[in-house]
Amino acid sequence: MKKLSITTTIDSDKKPTVLEVLGALSDLPPERIEDALAKGALLLRRKGRRRERLRDPSTVLRRGDRLEFHYNEGLLARVPPAAELVDDRGRYSVWYKPPGLMTQGTREGDHCSLLRRVELFFDPPRPDHPVHRLDRETGGLLIVAHDRPAAAAFSKLIQTGGLEKGYLAEVRGKPGKPGELRRVDFPLDGRRAATVFRVLAYDEQTDIARVAASIETGRLHQIRRHLAMIGHPIIGDPRYGRRNKNREGLRLEACSLRFICPFTGEKRNYFLSRL
Repeated sequence: MKKLSITTTIDSDKKPTVLEVLGALSDLPPERIEDALAKGALLLRRKGRRRERLRDPSTVLRRGDRLEFHYNEGLLARVPPAAELVDDRGRYSVWYKPPGLMTQGTREGDHCSLLRRVELFFDPPRPDHPVHRLDRETGGLLIVAHDRPAAAAFSKLIQTGGLEKGYLAEVRGKPGKPGELRRVDFPLDGRRAATVFRVLAYDEQTDIARVAASIETGRLHQIRRHLAMIGHPIIGDPRYGRRNKNREGLRLEACSLRFICPFTGEKRNYFLSRL
């Protein structure tokens, strides 16, 4: 699979187009360049403006424009799984992100991200700001804000503990009796971390338990790491634990959201599981 990275700054006043510049600096045919741009592989930094994705190959460039083109044939060939709109509240919307879909894009593109799927869903388009994130392997509910004040309101809600998130997981072994509540508070990355989970069911034949979990802190891969640390790794986790491989992938899902709407004061309660 072909990979290519080009970084260049326009140093003349000839006003070339994006397609002309990338065509001269790469061996890619025009249709490949256009496809890569449509999928978010080009970043433009223009004086006085933030770095942004540029999708139009006919854009005329100015002196001082800085281009970052990251072509990854394997990534660009991927077909993103479909995201599901759960609720549209105008200033924000709630989505189910399936496993395999990133929350937001990388420098190599964004067509396999939830934010790009949301951007293409609404007509007319709306601004999209991530309120929180999930790992690519993890499916579940996510909030997307559609203006900066809304994003700030939800950020404050998260900081004050006003957004409650619930998770479901299937783990190797029997971490307790059905109905038993357990707490894991091993520090992660030198910082306090606490995960609470309840055993919902256990299947002796498969040696797999189903648990409901919540987190008191938000450390990287917290639930995955904590469950692996107590000897009950999540089924299908590619990074943590042993004897937990699974063809269906990671069996972890962010299944519920509870919060008081920062704009209406209404209680909002969402639950959706595909696990």
